[in-house]
Amino acid sequence: MSTASARTPEGRYGRTSDARADHRLKILGGVLGVLFLGLIGWFGWHYVGENEISGELIAFQVSDDSVQVHLEVRKDSGASGYCTVRSQAENGAEVGRADFRFSGSDTRIDKVVTLRTTSRGTTAELLGCHPS
Repeated sequence: MSTASARTPEGRYGRTSDARADHRLKILGGVLGVLFLGLIGWFGWHYVGENEISGELIAFQVSDDSVQVHLEVRKDSGASGYCTVRSQAENGAEVGRADFRFSGSDTRIDKVVTLRTTSRGTTAELLGCHPS
């Protein structure tokens, strides 16, 4: 004895609503994937390709009213820019912030700068370097 199948014959009535939904989700996933990759590429290009100046804080030494900061700056030849440095007290309050400008034809600048503080700072932090 055989039992009748509850499924409709394949291809007889067109695609089911599940198949149409799956197709739409695949298209939407592909479009969102392409947009995501484009966004990642744009951020990468902006971060790597646009930056003409970068810096690194090598060391710092604190006193009661200032912080001596040793900066190493790398830039394109002839480019000028500035690096922002800040210092914080032990409780986390900012006690000093300053921009230090760099220009000239050198591509690597190794310099010690002095950041004046309102009270004793315990840290020195390079917030970033930007072309001017």
